[in-house]
Amino acid sequence: MITIKEVHSKSDLKAFVKFPFKLYKDNPYWVPPIISQEMNSFNKKENPVFETAAARLFLAYKGKEMVGRIAAIINWSEVKDQQLKKMRFGWFDFEDDLEVSKKLLEEVAIIGKANNLEFMEGPVGFSNLDKVGVMTEGFESKSTMVTWYNAAYYPKHYEAHGLKIEKGYIESEFKFSNVHPEAFEKAQDLIKRRYKLKALSFTKTSEVMPYVDQMFDLFNKSYAKLSSFVAISDIQKAYFKKKFISFVNPEYIKFVLDENENMVAFAIVMPSFADALQKMNGKLFPFGFIHLLRARKHSKKVIFYLIGVAPEYQNKGVHAIIFNEYYITFTEKGIETCYRTPELDENEAIHKIWKRFDPKISKRRKTYRKSLA
Repeated sequence: MITIKEVHSKSDLKAFVKFPFKLYKDNPYWVPPIISQEMNSFNKKENPVFETAAARLFLAYKGKEMVGRIAAIINWSEVKDQQLKKMRFGWFDFEDDLEVSKKLLEEVAIIGKANNLEFMEGPVGFSNLDKVGVMTEGFESKSTMVTWYNAAYYPKHYEAHGLKIEKGYIESEFKFSNVHPEAFEKAQDLIKRRYKLKALSFTKTSEVMPYVDQMFDLFNKSYAKLSSFVAISDIQKAYFKKKFISFVNPEYIKFVLDENENMVAFAIVMPSFADALQKMNGKLFPFGFIHLLRARKHSKKVIFYLIGVAPEYQNKGVHAIIFNEYYITFTEKGIETCYRTPELDENEAIHKIWKRFDPKISKRRKTYRKSLA
């Protein structure tokens, strides 16, 4: 007998956040989140996304044993501004029992129908900066701090409950030794002179901060055409500054400006925290933060988190400037492996940019959709 309980208390929320710790306890490829940060993601006083979004969280039980969880999300900016009547769901984890996953998805459908939404899609977060997609390939490849890990049985549950594939994503990796600077060194110098551009690199986080708002504005502009894009508000910019920028080595943030000091491109790379997060097992204290600091300083693996180019500068080779800056930085730091976060299958422009580095696909992801009619 499966029973569903909605999360209302702090103890329920903690149980929601910690469920994957039980489900993937002995899995060497699962990377745990930081429990306190994960809980803050659902704190309406902490996360400004709740200004324009709503979320209800549910737990599934067999008797007294927790066997699943799901977050039902409505992004009202998406629904009202884009007229996209979508019910989102994410943080969807469950034991290999079709009745459990069915009951949880039914809760999402009920909320969607009650709000006159037309379809449900997941797994997704609140916005494009959240984790996305259920893994369909790559189960024996370690996850990252910016992706969800799931067992191989998950996709069959989506399909068994009548959900159809909506979007596909790929993750890939390449050795830094695959990067040959002659491919972009001369080009980046020519592009700088032709378009009167300059690159900015940093050594201190305080140097980065004056440009971050402009970076998020460019993010909104450069990603606007991608499906299901939700723009970042001014209040959310402040939140992401606090939540993310301090995690990133300042030398891993690159900006390209035009002659009028307007930003035309940006890139954020993060050190890989996967090994550190596994050692921490969700806890910052008393010693967890030390593992993070060590990884931030010494990790020989990096994750290309975001790259954005202003529409009017796309297909003009501006990425060569960014790659040249990273080549210098990565050489100094002895970087060995580069990873790419999930990118839409349909984003051919970004795939072409990476092609010359001979990336190997390590994981595939999908989001699934079902009509609520």
